[in-house]
Amino acid sequence: MSDTDTEDTLPERLPLDAWHRDHGARMVPFAGYEMPIQYAGEHGGIVAEHNWTRQSVGLFDVSHMGQLTVSGEGATAALETLLPGALSTLKPGNMRYSLLLDENGGILDDLIVTNISRDGVEEFYIVVNGAVKWDDIAHLREHLPDDIVLNHMADQALLALQGPKAAEVLDSIFPGVAEQLSFMQGTGFEWEGVMIGVGRSGYTGEDGFEINCPASHVVKLADLLVADGRVNPVGLGARDSLRLEAGLPLYGHDLTTETDPVSAGLLFALTKSRRESGGWMGHGPVAQVLAEGPKQKRVGLTLEGRQPGREGALVFSGDTQVGTITSGGFSPTLGHPIAMAYVDAEFTQEGTPLDVEVRGKRLPAKVAPLPFVPHRYHRKGA
Repeated sequence: MSDTDTEDTLPERLPLDAWHRDHGARMVPFAGYEMPIQYAGEHGGIVAEHNWTRQSVGLFDVSHMGQLTVSGEGATAALETLLPGALSTLKPGNMRYSLLLDENGGILDDLIVTNISRDGVEEFYIVVNGAVKWDDIAHLREHLPDDIVLNHMADQALLALQGPKAAEVLDSIFPGVAEQLSFMQGTGFEWEGVMIGVGRSGYTGEDGFEINCPASHVVKLADLLVADGRVNPVGLGARDSLRLEAGLPLYGHDLTTETDPVSAGLLFALTKSRRESGGWMGHGPVAQVLAEGPKQKRVGLTLEGRQPGREGALVFSGDTQVGTITSGGFSPTLGHPIAMAYVDAEFTQEGTPLDVEVRGKRLPAKVAPLPFVPHRYHRKGA
């Protein structure tokens, strides 16, 4: 998933805080926590960690994210009043990317929801962004019926194991996980006397898994994972460059309450039948954008040279400002700068020449398809 920084308060510490420091992490404030941005050592540094994840396996600590469960009779229908995806057709063990919208169709957060119902009890496991998790919890509590139980799993850590060798590594700890799970499927394992949740997902564009684990056991699990020579710890810096190459939006930057799902290019998160039937918060304004077409769209941009266009850089066609970059950086995989921007709809066709203003200079750019680097998810039947 994706986050933003919070206001000036003392940052919290992750369950793995000492572990990160012992492994040479440089810690920075992020989303209300002290987080590792990169590590020292032979395979440390943002570019090295990025490339290692593309070639082998990176271990990311994403315990700052909010982990919630929503359960009780009618939980499916209740959540469908707040999320635009169809949960009634989401089978137990399956996951879905979705959005939390406000009444104007603005995006409050993006999230992953997993159906963990069993024995006739409706229950969903939801991972939300760390920087807005308290806002999300308040929003859900306000709008869910009183008899629906919302539980914040505050004592759980969350790790992401990402890269082309992730399945082999995890299979050595949880035998059968690679064969059992395809992209966007989840299950549970008993390990060391506790239950571990594993979902085949992530935010790097690579095959991988997200693993929720009691905080009491996460040091032991992290040690076991990095003891495998194919695994190295990876920080926020490479997490950001990986998700940018994968064309994945970051909440608070590419997605905000000022953006709607249509303009953001997230129509797949609106189940087709529910786009028409409605019944979810924000449906009216979103339906209007669908009918009229968005004024701006999120697009990819490739820039010439080595200098990247960062968030907030203005995009021009000739002398006319036509957009703004929301995420940008240098792509280690492609060897040139890339960015995501919201651009006026008439300038969004692939190959359209534009300019990005960086430090008073105009840098040539072109509209490019997303993702910049193809996804390598392990899909069912692949």
